[in-house]
Amino acid sequence: MSLSHLSSLNSTHPARLAPVAWAIALMCAAGAQAQSVPASAAEADTDAGALSPVVVVSAQRSSGGVWRGAASVDVVGGDELREGQAQINLSEGLGRVPGLVIRNRQNYAQDLQISVRGYGARATFGVRGVRLFVDGIPASAPDGSGQAANFPLGSADRIEVVRGPMAALYGASSGGALLLYTEDGQQPAQWRTGVVAGSDGLWRASTQLTGQTGTKQAPGWSYALDVSGFATDGTRPQSEADRNTANMKLSRSHEGGRTVLVFNRHSSSALDPQGLDRAAFDDNPDQTNAGALTFNTRKTVSQTQLGLAFEQALGNGHKLELMGYGGQRQVVQFQSIPPGAQTPPRSSGAVIDLDRDYWGWNARWRHEGEWQGGRLALSAGLASDHQSDKRKGYENFVGSTLGVQGKLRRDEVNRAQTLDPYVQAEWRTQDLTLMGGVRQARTEYESSDRYIVGANGDDSGSKSFKGTLPVVGVRWQWSPTVQAFASIGKGYEIPTLNEVAYPSGGVSGFNTELIAARSTSAELGMRGRADKLRWSATAFDIRTDDEIVVQNNTGGRTTFQNAGRTLRQGLELAGEWRIGDLTLTSAYTWMDANYRDAFKTCVQTLCPNVNPQVEVPAGNRMPGLPKQQLFAQAAWDTGWLGSRVTLEARHVGSVMVNDLNTDAAAAHTVFNLGVQFEQERGDWTLKEFVRVDNLTDRQHVGSVIVNDGNKRFFEPGPGRKLLLGLEAQRRF
Repeated sequence: MSLSHLSSLNSTHPARLAPVAWAIALMCAAGAQAQSVPASAAEADTDAGALSPVVVVSAQRSSGGVWRGAASVDVVGGDELREGQAQINLSEGLGRVPGLVIRNRQNYAQDLQISVRGYGARATFGVRGVRLFVDGIPASAPDGSGQAANFPLGSADRIEVVRGPMAALYGASSGGALLLYTEDGQQPAQWRTGVVAGSDGLWRASTQLTGQTGTKQAPGWSYALDVSGFATDGTRPQSEADRNTANMKLSRSHEGGRTVLVFNRHSSSALDPQGLDRAAFDDNPDQTNAGALTFNTRKTVSQTQLGLAFEQALGNGHKLELMGYGGQRQVVQFQSIPPGAQTPPRSSGAVIDLDRDYWGWNARWRHEGEWQGGRLALSAGLASDHQSDKRKGYENFVGSTLGVQGKLRRDEVNRAQTLDPYVQAEWRTQDLTLMGGVRQARTEYESSDRYIVGANGDDSGSKSFKGTLPVVGVRWQWSPTVQAFASIGKGYEIPTLNEVAYPSGGVSGFNTELIAARSTSAELGMRGRADKLRWSATAFDIRTDDEIVVQNNTGGRTTFQNAGRTLRQGLELAGEWRIGDLTLTSAYTWMDANYRDAFKTCVQTLCPNVNPQVEVPAGNRMPGLPKQQLFAQAAWDTGWLGSRVTLEARHVGSVMVNDLNTDAAAAHTVFNLGVQFEQERGDWTLKEFVRVDNLTDRQHVGSVIVNDGNKRFFEPGPGRKLLLGLEAQRRF
């Protein structure tokens, strides 16, 4: 049946030393293997120009590659994202990036769960604290909320993952940044189409067409078109979903410059199975919460956006880059809040109806030239993003009929806008890189309440945030095969419009007491490369003041507060080693994230006007974050029918479900096995794959809903699943 029919506990000190021993062993192994230094695809001169929100990565790539940068940046190529994968979720292909926690909730009504070095872990839906971009257009709103569902993996050229202090140059709420760039059309033209089918009624079909008009001597417009559709019955009852995406990119080079036009259209529908409490998960993780079935919880999304980028050389190493975009997003979501909980006059109902217009621009000057025996790159720019949300709330019942749109309970217009000036500089020689930048993040919120009825007072209000974010970094070449780097900077995370919407205590207006969280982030790392080996080891330390946490989450309304200081310390290890026809890839993250100050939270409605309040003690682990995470893959190129066999293991440590640390999702390890085939037949290339995920059918928690007020923290991970794929490519 189609969706449209349905839609009517801490480690000991010795254990903490283990990751350090791993790092030392890895460095020693790298030194023993170091021989020659070949260039890699990730170091090609592929500057994104005006499509890059800032030039942290692009400048590095165009001036010698990520290898010579003074920051933690991983580049995952489009082929790595696609080969042997369903090409539906970012979580499929980014496991090899350390420091990145990205999980598929198996709930397409809530999007992926993404955090970078702990930033973004508090998000119960969507993405917080991590900035997302597609071809330079933000997939994150000015208030820091975002979603990754519209990432066109089928036409991705690469994804750049920026971690550490340098991520702050992307603005407020940038604990990390994920930037997807789609491929450019080239000659000869190429047509690619593929289908995937798997367990639970899953299927995906997609087509990509790339090419270039004109001739090689006089090229015209480059074009890249990507159209895809996806649907699944879901792993549990009430988890059916479908999605359709179209992405187009047109570009043309002219004397000294380039013009790029990008268009994206995304629509999706998803039922919401919700999480399970501890008793339900232990009894049967394949079940769905009864309330989700009773209220037919569901979500529909429709989004259209257009972007235009222009760059022009001005002579003598100077360049001007301009980018503008605009779009419209509509969301309707039905929740399972009981009618009784919607009786209070200040209830906003249980049906969310959001109509968002958004737009923005980025203007930048760049200059590159020789200076003091090295290469100097300078840039200065001004970026502005805007969102205007018409947000309505309705009851989810009419009389005794549940799961339908009822009376109006909320009607607001919420606006957010940013205006951020920034400057950056990088000076590089063969042995040394000095890099720095500063961005001033300015965000203005304004809300106009159009629903003021009786005891439901006026929730209009305004609030502004302003922070200066300096970062500096250095890279030193120890030897031709080993680099050391370090960086330090200030971070700044603002609350979202949802998080400031309501103050505590049941009074009207904005939560003006909620302020931005400010952090100091530092990292120290080494990386090496040899004939058959790539490796990196990075230690980080993040100290945050005024961390934003949940104060009360009951009765369908969540209020937030600042909790004091937090500390996140960790170690990231990554390596790739080729031994003949065998390639070994691994990424390991160890992170200790805890609250340094005690604070109080509430478990009853109308906090803090009722007692008791419950204390969260200092030293409690921050929820949503595993202490350890490991990705390991062995890929064997057999030579038979162009086949490759991959076996991968993904281990996730225990994860606390709330600030009180009253429960945790247990650690687990799942194994995935895949076989890929590739044949060349003239202008045709055929690719097939078979993949089995969770080979041992391990029962596990795939993700947790942090601080859920109903204690339905657990989102079950899928059992053993089969996936089959076929792709055909033709050059003409």
